[in-house]
This record gives sequence, C-alpha cells and structure tokens, in this order.
Amino acid sequence: MRLNDQGQTHLKNADLIAEVDFLTELAYRLHGEYPVNWRQLQDTKYVRQLISQTIPGFEKMANIDETKEEFTISGRILNQPHFPTPSGKAMMSVTPLPCLTLPQPVDFGVSHYSHGVVVALMTGRSYSQHNTVVYKTEDKYRGMSHRHCILMNRTDVESAGLQEHQRITVRGNASELDNIEIIYGAVRPGSALMFYPEVNVIFDAPKESRCGTPAFKRVPVFVYAASNNSPA
Repeated sequence: MRLNDQGQTHLKNADLIAEVDFLTELAYRLHGEYPVNWRQLQDTKYVRQLISQTIPGFEKMANIDETKEEFTISGRILNQPHFPTPSGKAMMSVTPLPCLTLPQPVDFGVSHYSHGVVVALMTGRSYSQHNTVVYKTEDKYRGMSHRHCILMNRTDVESAGLQEHQRITVRGNASELDNIEIIYGAVRPGSALMFYPEVNVIFDAPKESRCGTPAFKRVPVFVYAASNNSPA
C-alpha cells in the first residue's frame, strides 16, 4: 500500500459538486453524526484512519499521511504453503455451474413482432464515465458516438432481420427503451451491452439471496424493430 498524490480534475470551470461532498452532506442531514461524522468523511485522512481501525492488516494506514511509508497488508501473502485452517491446508469446494437459458420472445409479450432477438444484456460504464457520473457522451474504446445505443454481435443482428445503425426497441422485464441505435461490436453471440444508469429502468434484476448483489451482467432483454423504428 502506498499514498498517492492527490489528483487534479479536468473540469476547471464546471459548476459541480464532488460525489463525496454530495453524499456525505446528504448523509449528515439525514443521520447527523451517527454512526460516524459524515461531514468529516470529506477528509481523506479521516477516512484512512477509519480504515486502519476497521480492516485487519491496515493498521499502518493510520499514520501514512505523516510517515509516507509503504507497507504490505499482513496476512495477504503466503510465502509458504500453509493456511490458517485446522489442517494447515487449503480447503477446496466445488461450485456447480448453473444451467443458463434465455426466455422466448413470447415471455416479453411481443411475440407478434417478427424482427427481434432475445439476448443476455450486460450493463457497463462508457469511456469517460466514473461510476454514474458521465463526463463525455461518446465511447471511443467501443466506437459508440453516443450512449443511446446497444452493442451487439453482427450474427445476432442479421439473424433477426435487423441491421447496424437501425433504431430499435429494447424491452426488459420492467419497461423498455425506444429509438436505440444498433452498433456492431466484439461481443459474444447471444450477448449485448448498454450503458448504466440509463438502461437500469427497463429491468428488475434478480438478486443473489445471500449478498443481495443484482445480476446486472446478465439481464435477458428482447431487441426488436417496433413500428415507429426504422433504419437510420
């Protein structure tokens, strides 16, 4: 672990509030100083002190602002094949792979549309997007000039009687988005990609029962040409 220099924003003249400032101020107004001093969380040194008190192996982080000392998290490196188990050996377990299938178009209530395909949608961040904060609308890495589009494999598009740059509708289990542009990309057949948070409105993703993590990386959706969509 090492202490890096503070970064600089490229938004010099923007009338914006930092995410941390906004969230901590909101938390303070809702919860006061319970269970922590929320406003003080805007101070990164204070955050590091909390980390040092909370996570085993991070004790040296409490003074890293003064010492600048790099350190290795204790208990994380195993130089010898010995594990903190009763036998001293690693405990392995087998996790069965799930049998994953995709629903049929009829499950989306749009079976009367002839030009469409069901795909497993993954959500992701675009180029110049940090969490939900979008700095630029285009994605240079994927060749997408705006965010109102879906990245698909050419095979899926052509098999459904659609074409690149056509404006289509993407329907999930909660809602749908219209006027979405198809972009060909290096994704597996049967898969597609769209940007969050915009696309989150169309689906209610199932959640893992133990940790509550939503399945944002595999959401079945139906991509089809509605009557009000036409090739660009």
